[in-house]
Amino acid sequence: MAHTHHAIDYVELAASDVAELKEFYSAAFGWEFNDYGTDYAGIRAPDGEGEVGGLNGTTTPLGPTPGGPLVLLFSADLDATASAVEAAGGKVVAGPYEFPGGRRLHFTDPSGNILGVWAEH
Repeated sequence: MAHTHHAIDYVELAASDVAELKEFYSAAFGWEFNDYGTDYAGIRAPDGEGEVGGLNGTTTPLGPTPGGPLVLLFSADLDATASAVEAAGGKVVAGPYEFPGGRRLHFTDPSGNILGVWAEH
């Protein structure tokens, strides 16, 4: 996996329960993980080469906190994504709503992390 200077390279989500978050992101988005013990899991890149982030249950002294960086995912079907989030145990907290670039929603995962998902019109 090539790395690009000044590009987003890795996103680490605080996890109150790594196993629960792995189950959530796997069910909602089909993500796969590399396990590094019970307190850390790397999020595999979509092409299977390298990692794009991790679920960290150890080095976040405050745990998951609202107001941290907003990570945005892309969706080809925002309504189906909203349903998948809810079915996997997350909660859609805003939207879907229109914005100049398309449609968007925000959700919380089981550890309380807030993420967004957007789709083109």
